[in-house]
Amino acid sequence: MRRILLLLAVVSLIAAPVAAQGPQPWAKAKLDASPRHQEWVTVKNGARSIHCFVVYPEVRDKAPAVLLIHEIFGLSDWARDAADEVAAAGYIAIAPDLITGMGPGGGDTESFTGTSMVTKAVSSLPADQVTGDLDAAANYITQVPACNGALYVAGFCWGGGKSFSYATHRHDLKAAFVFYGSAPEDLASIACPVYGFYAGNDARISATVPKTTADMKQAGKTYESVIYDGAGHGFMRAGEDPAGSAANKKAHDDGWARWLSLMKQAG
Repeated sequence: MRRILLLLAVVSLIAAPVAAQGPQPWAKAKLDASPRHQEWVTVKNGARSIHCFVVYPEVRDKAPAVLLIHEIFGLSDWARDAADEVAAAGYIAIAPDLITGMGPGGGDTESFTGTSMVTKAVSSLPADQVTGDLDAAANYITQVPACNGALYVAGFCWGGGKSFSYATHRHDLKAAFVFYGSAPEDLASIACPVYGFYAGNDARISATVPKTTADMKQAGKTYESVIYDGAGHGFMRAGEDPAGSAANKKAHDDGWARWLSLMKQAG
């Protein structure tokens, strides 16, 4: 009987939706306790609808907007928590769920059963669709009355690479922030500064930084990167996890401080 109960528990965990598994309860708790206004909006990319999580800062004047691109794990609790933290710093945050409508029954990230299904869906997204979805979210948020029209983009993991790519497409960006994401091949059309945040224990990505640095310099573009010793891939999320390592926590704190400083410098 004990073995049967254990088997049933394992099966129920596997079958449970990603959101129900509660892999980031600490992030959900922070979201629930936030005093800031959070809302869901739907934007259109042609015939496609994209659900976006928006958080407004508690500020007196109009604020810049930050377009946040989620990890390969979709618009998780942590991804939404990151949006809330951006708003806490004084920016309007918009985080589109780029796998909107692609889950079971036409659901979003939270409807998927198991992490592998989410990562498969995100990794198979057509590049043109992603760009169109990001444009729809960016166009929406820069036109809300509370926005002053300034736009930044930041992405993490898979989204880090997409934020770098988006800088080659969107020429009204104030800056692009790339968290452990690889660079695109075409750098010539980048019109804004690009800032990289990388992990020391992540050779798959960080080993490409010297070439990216040289290529960006040759193209005459602004690119500044930092590699955080001892940190692993995903340190902005792992560094917030109460169970995270000291190196990831330090990289998170240092990366967050640098990110905010650079946005302030860019105006």
